[in-house]
Amino acid sequence: MSGFAIACLGFAAMLVLIAIRMPIALAMLAVGAAGYAYLSGPHALVYYLQTNTYSQFASYTLSVIPLFILMGALAEQSGIAATMFRVAERRLGRFRGGMPMAVIAACTGFGAICGSSVATTATFGRAALPELRRARVDAGLGTGTIAAGGTLGILIPPSVILVIYAITAEQNIAKLFQAALVPGLLAAAFYLIAIAVVVRRKPHLAPPVTVVEVAKTLRPFWARPAGLVLLVGGTVGWLLGSLGTVGAILLAIFGLLLLAADFAVVPAAAVAVTVVGGIYGEVFTPTEGAAVGAAVTLAIGLLQRALSPAALKNALLQTAETSGMIFLILLGAEVFGAFLALTQMPLMLASMIGESGLPPYAVVCGMLLIYIVLGAVMDELAMILLTLPVFIPIVMTLDLGMPPDDVAIWFGILVLIVVGIGLSAPPIGLNVFIINKLATDVPIAQTYRGVMPFVIADLIRLVIVTVSPGVALALVRLLN
Repeated sequence: MSGFAIACLGFAAMLVLIAIRMPIALAMLAVGAAGYAYLSGPHALVYYLQTNTYSQFASYTLSVIPLFILMGALAEQSGIAATMFRVAERRLGRFRGGMPMAVIAACTGFGAICGSSVATTATFGRAALPELRRARVDAGLGTGTIAAGGTLGILIPPSVILVIYAITAEQNIAKLFQAALVPGLLAAAFYLIAIAVVVRRKPHLAPPVTVVEVAKTLRPFWARPAGLVLLVGGTVGWLLGSLGTVGAILLAIFGLLLLAADFAVVPAAAVAVTVVGGIYGEVFTPTEGAAVGAAVTLAIGLLQRALSPAALKNALLQTAETSGMIFLILLGAEVFGAFLALTQMPLMLASMIGESGLPPYAVVCGMLLIYIVLGAVMDELAMILLTLPVFIPIVMTLDLGMPPDDVAIWFGILVLIVVGIGLSAPPIGLNVFIINKLATDVPIAQTYRGVMPFVIADLIRLVIVTVSPGVALALVRLLN
């Protein structure tokens, strides 16, 4: 039997195991181990597991995953998400469609702290769903908005999915975070436009509400003068050449936050700007940035007395459970990838596609279609780890008119967008199932109808980033 046939048999066996409800990590691990032992012998498999398992999980780079998860868990438990939604509600709630728009705005801000789509969806399902019902927002539109807004948890950097992609594809994490910012903000803008179009056609779905003005958090006396100093200082420093572009932008953002924003969201915004801006400006590495973000979020929660011992315990348990799940999937994907490497299937496919004469962009579009199909029936992390060993060698051989590193970064952003579509699109849509468990009285079909305008917006964004790689690469080129 040829190596290609063995690899195809392995894929079929793994899909069968997944279909009979075996956890995806164990399915990949079992098939990968069996295939490796068949091709190289059981002794080689044992030696591989002995050496590779430790070397993989002892990696310093991999520690960024639990740190970003911890930062998001601490932000959730300390009520930062609820504060963001209340502020957005106060600003937008009086407009037609303002309450769903407030959810998107709050999810965008929270996405800069929490790198998980599942956590963002669950957090705003608890924080925003009661308010949406109180405002008489249509149940389908409300739950669909939260499900779509949850995807901003991975679309806005820092993103756990992007970290996994960077490690698997051996790419620079900081550059991937830079590339994700513009498409992520574009997603938020498109979601707001989708809501505006829907409520314009059907005003009864989200009527404007009279927002009761709650007392704003008292702004310290020093906030406005300090904001003005930072804004002017950043601008003058950049003009005189004593500050770099990134440093000037960070100072200006901090100044604007102190001048204009509700002071309640300034601590959370400061965490996001510090972490993302510090990574963009190469003040610290992504791993160091994740540690700084977790420490600052913990300090804010304690200083605001919003993080009780029980909440801290829940955050640590949530981090341990999520990290353990991700690491087990990583192990299964590593063993399965080693099995595929022995069969030489990725190289054979790359060679076949290279000799087929297909246009490079047609090949990329075919891969994206495969991701959309897999995303409807498979966990997004497992989907990425399962396909990258096959797709990356193919993508890197295509003549797309860009340097190889740019191709890998651009393809990573495309994968991220498609993963976001899979999280909310029928027939599965993990985020839809999460919100459906929180809103048990809303039929899941109604939520699917509510999420479709956002899926259409995502497809439009996918086309834009596919045909215009500069949308993703412009910031990378500017900062590097």
